[in-house]
Amino acid sequence: MSAVLEERPSPAAADPVAALLDAVRTLADGPLRDATDATDRGTYPRELMHALGAAGAYRAHIGPGAAPGDFATAIRAMAEVSRVCGATGFMVWCQQVCGLYLQQSGNPALTGDFLQRHISGTQLGATGMSNPMKAYAGIEPLLLKATPCEGGYRVNGTLPWVSNLGADHYAGVLAGVEGMPAGQTREVMFLLRCNAPGVELRNCPSFSAMEGTNTWALRLTDHFIGADEIIADPAKPWIARIRAGFILLQTGFGLGVTQGAIDSMWAVEPALGHVNQFLEDRPDELQAELDALWERIETLSLTPFAQEKDYFIDVLDARAHASELALRAAQSALLHAGARGYLLSSEVQRRVRESHFVAIVSPAIKHLRKEIARLSAPELPA
Repeated sequence: MSAVLEERPSPAAADPVAALLDAVRTLADGPLRDATDATDRGTYPRELMHALGAAGAYRAHIGPGAAPGDFATAIRAMAEVSRVCGATGFMVWCQQVCGLYLQQSGNPALTGDFLQRHISGTQLGATGMSNPMKAYAGIEPLLLKATPCEGGYRVNGTLPWVSNLGADHYAGVLAGVEGMPAGQTREVMFLLRCNAPGVELRNCPSFSAMEGTNTWALRLTDHFIGADEIIADPAKPWIARIRAGFILLQTGFGLGVTQGAIDSMWAVEPALGHVNQFLEDRPDELQAELDALWERIETLSLTPFAQEKDYFIDVLDARAHASELALRAAQSALLHAGARGYLLSSEVQRRVRESHFVAIVSPAIKHLRKEIARLSAPELPA
C-alpha cells in the first residue's frame, strides 16, 4: 500500500497551476528572500530572474497564437514574488508584459522561438510604455520620434525610467511618426534592443527604493528599426486591444506588496497584539479587503482583451484600489511593528517605500483617476 501511495503524484504535480505557483513560492521564500536587502540597495537579481522564468512565472498569460492565456495565474505568480520583494515583483511584471507585446505582435521574428526564450526567462525584456501611456492621456508629449526611411524608421529621443534593462536586454517602446498630414497622428511600436547601434543606456538618479531594478534612461540617436522589430504599426488600435491586460497584469505588484504587509502584521501579533488592537487597518480587516479585490481581479482577468468602456473603467478602478490598499497596508504594518519597523534593514520599512512606487508607477493613482473621470463623463449629444 505504501509503495502505491508513494507513486501517486502530489496535488501540485497533478495541477499545473498549483505546480507553477508552488515553484514560484519556493523561490520567493528561499533565494529571493535572501536577496531582498541587496536588491533594495542596488544589486540586480539576474540569476533569480532567469530562475523565475524556468519556474513558469512569465508564461501563464501567453495563450496559443494571439489568444489570451491564464492572466489570473500570471498575476498570482507576480504577487507571490512581490509579497517578498516588491522590486523583483515589478521586474516580473516588466517581463510578463513584454511577453504580451511579443505574442500580440503577430510578427514571426518576435514570436516562435524568440517568444519561447522570453517566457522561459532565458532572455530578459522590459516595457518602455510609461511615456506613451501618459501621452495618450494628455499628460505629457511623446518623447520618441520616428522618421520614415527606406525599409523602416529612424528613431530619435530619450526615454527616462525604463526598468529591467541591461546590455543584452530589450524593451517594447513606442514613437510618434514624423511627417504626418496636418491634423493626423500615427505611432509605431517596436522592440528596442539595448545593444543595437544608436542605443545608449544612461544612469538615472537614485531611488528611495527599487534600486535593484536596473532602471535606465534610453537615448536613441538615428536608431534604425525595420520589419523584424515592428510590434504594431499603427500602434493606437493595437494598444486599445491590449491595454486592459497590460493594467491587469500590473495589479499583481500591488496585491503582493499588500499581502507581505499583512504577513508582517501577523508576525508581530504575539508580542504586540495587546496594544496593536487599538490601531485601525488591522490585518484581518485588510485581508478581507484584499481577498475581495482578488476575486474582482480574477473575474476581470477572464476577458483581458475586452473593449467595452465600462469593463475598462472597472480595470482602471481595480488597479487604483490595489495601489491604495498597498499604501494603507504598508503604513499600517509600520505602525504595528513600531520602532523595529523604522530600521532601514526592516522589511516593513522597505515595503513602505515599495508601496509608494506601486502608487506612482505608470499608471499612477492620479493618472488612473483622470482616465476614470474622462471615461465616465456623460457624452454630449451630437
